[in-house]
Amino acid sequence: MSSRTNNGPKRSVIARRSVIARRSVIAQIATVLFLWPALQPAVGQTHEDWSKNLGIYEVNTRQYTSAGTFNAFAEHLDRIEDLGVGIVWFMPIHPIGSTNRLGSLGSYYSVKDYLDVNPEFGSLDDFRALVADIHSRGMYVLIDWVANHTSWDNVLTTTHPEWYAKDGNGNFIPPPSTNWSDVIELDYNQQGLRDYMIDAMKFWVEDVGVDGFRCDAVSFVPHDFWQEAIAALKTVKPDLLMLAEGDGVEWHTDGFDMTYGWGLYGFESGVLKRIADRTATASNFSGYVATEKTQHTGHYRMYFTSNHDENSWHGTTSELFGDAAELFAVVTATFNGMPLVYGGQEAGLNKRLAFFDKDLIPFGSDPASHPNTTLYKTLLDLKRVNKALWNGSSGGIPIRIVTTNNTDVFVVFREADGDRMMAAYNLSPVEQQVTLSGTAYVGAYNDVFSGDAVAFAADASLTLPPWGYAVYANDSLRTSVDAVDARTRFVLHAPYPNPSAESVRLSFTLAGPSEIRLVVYDILGRKRRVVASGSKSAGVHTYEFDTSGLAAGTYFARLTADGAVDSVRFVVER
Repeated sequence: MSSRTNNGPKRSVIARRSVIARRSVIAQIATVLFLWPALQPAVGQTHEDWSKNLGIYEVNTRQYTSAGTFNAFAEHLDRIEDLGVGIVWFMPIHPIGSTNRLGSLGSYYSVKDYLDVNPEFGSLDDFRALVADIHSRGMYVLIDWVANHTSWDNVLTTTHPEWYAKDGNGNFIPPPSTNWSDVIELDYNQQGLRDYMIDAMKFWVEDVGVDGFRCDAVSFVPHDFWQEAIAALKTVKPDLLMLAEGDGVEWHTDGFDMTYGWGLYGFESGVLKRIADRTATASNFSGYVATEKTQHTGHYRMYFTSNHDENSWHGTTSELFGDAAELFAVVTATFNGMPLVYGGQEAGLNKRLAFFDKDLIPFGSDPASHPNTTLYKTLLDLKRVNKALWNGSSGGIPIRIVTTNNTDVFVVFREADGDRMMAAYNLSPVEQQVTLSGTAYVGAYNDVFSGDAVAFAADASLTLPPWGYAVYANDSLRTSVDAVDARTRFVLHAPYPNPSAESVRLSFTLAGPSEIRLVVYDILGRKRRVVASGSKSAGVHTYEFDTSGLAAGTYFARLTADGAVDSVRFVVER
């Protein structure tokens, strides 16, 4: 048994699951009745409608602030928003087990209760408020999900011990072939466990409002569970983003939307590490790019130079890559896929953070003044507006521009829907002067970092310093309005606050002048109020919708603009 911070009396995990299940069924039925056929264009919405031009930022809540709480982290949201972050991924936020705990505070991945938050971080209501705050800024939220194992004292060990793997003597066991002594293996031959895990994930989607999950150690969990879970979750929220901590195509087959590019870098290996060690060259990087195009055409891929595992267990980017660290950050943000920034990298994180104990990220007094902030902001902002850099099938396919030195220099060209980008990487510690071949790249650009206009003719030459780089884009000065959905030409933003008691802010961005109609409906599909209608100019439009006259419950705001339709859900509390 465990108390829920916002649900009054104590109740068992299974009781909570029953409530969640009933709520889910009612909401699904009501939503289907309301959305079909009136909102048919919105039903087919996927995560790509909002994620295609975004980068991701990983948050280590414990180490992020001296308080180590959700509320303390929220004070950094202005800076993170300004950095250009689109997706905020939280490492596990659940209570941590005490039995066989490692270190003084334990591992985030030793989950004691899937339906609550770590009290050291704050309350469930604190996290709800944080999610709403992030949404109000046009950003999205993923949470880490640990499906393979739990802490030794997870509530399920008492309520459902049959859901765990055991040795010949009937004892709980850590995951085989690991040294994870603080956790025990779950048994996915148990259908009850599968149902519970799916319902628990639904809770975070429906009741808290998260936009997806980063799924830990996916290869330790059966494929058919992921297939079942993702299908069920996307029935509830079709535009959910599912990130697998796995590299292979099979995870996309299971339904995951994005996978790790471990072959680029991970666990002290990968082509970037070998280039830094001078055991690989630009030719090897070219081979990796070719493999990515062959095996992952259209797939979302996540690339990084650091994350919680790499930093704590393998080293800082300076330790791993030396003078190539900055170049490799540019590589991960430009050649393909979605870049990850581990919290603190934008302030020059150069410290291995303790994993099981308090160890504060050294942000300094003014983290926004660090040169890395300018670097990441430039790259993340460019990604939003230049379609060549968009993720998956929305972006341009990476094409290598051959040069007079293909051993040390890699030049990538990408093009999509009239946008073009060219990036040149000197993958060596020696200055390189090269001449470009072909004509695909010929044209006018802006140097992304200096802002200077540059024109490239056939047989153009480049000079790159040791471990140097250059990034050029033909349209890097466009406004963010141009980054909205290319098909619907508008974005309907998340309501804020949500839930609300007195009023809710409804806002949308139009790419061009449009005839619009914004209407609020109740959960039974009855029209309650026309919020706005008529001709509206391009840009952001915001309306404060008074909810004081509405009964408590779930409502939908439906926006129609030039024949396209989208909707968002909000809750009124009393």
